Amino acid sequence: MSKKILIITGDAAESLEVYYPYYRLLEEGYEAVIASPTKKVLHTVVHDFVGWDTYTEKQGYLLESHVSFDQVNPEEYDGLIIPGGRAPEYIRMDKHVPSIVGHFFAANKPVGVICHAALVLNVLEDKQIFSNRTMTAYSACRYDVESLGATYTTETLHVDDNIVSGHAWPDLPGFMREFLKLVRK
Repeated sequence: MSKKILIITGDAAESLEVYYPYYRLLEEGYEAVIASPTKKVLHTVVHDFVGWDTYTEKQGYLLESHVSFDQVNPEEYDGLIIPGGRAPEYIRMDKHVPSIVGHFFAANKPVGVICHAALVLNVLEDKQIFSNRTMTAYSACRYDVESLGATYTTETLHVDDNIVSGHAWPDLPGFMREFLKLVRK
C-alpha cells in the first residue's frame, strides 16, 4: 500500500513550498493530500527579494485542496508537511490544527516545516516536544522557534529526529530529500 502524506496549508501559501513537495511526493508514488481550512481553490503567492529589506509578494498559481481540516484523520497519514508563506499565520487558528499536528509528534512520524511553518507549531500545548531540539526557519521566525523551546539554527536545512526544517523555498531540494528519507524508514 502506498504511503500517504498530508500537506496542510491555505491561501497565501508560498507557491513553491506547496507545489514542489506535492509533485515530489507524487513522483515517489505516494498519495499526497492537500488540506486547508475549507475544501476550496487556494490562492498561492510568490515571495522574492527585489531590492527591498524584506520580501515582496505576488500572486501565484491556483491550487485545489483535496479535503478540509475537519475531514482529516491524521492516523491515516505517514507524514506531514507544512509549507510557509502567509498561510501559517491563519491556519494555526483553526480548531482542528492542534490535534492534526499534535498527532504526528505523538506518533513520531516525519514532519516537514519550511519558512514560516514554525508559526503553526506554536498551537501545540505540549511544548516539551521541542525542548532539546534544534530547528531552522525563515530568519524572521527565529523568535517563534525559540518560543517553542527549541534552539534556532541559521543552517538553511536541519534534521532533528522526526523534524525536517528548512529556511525557505531555495532549500526545497534538500528539504524533500531529507523528508523522504524519514518517510522511507
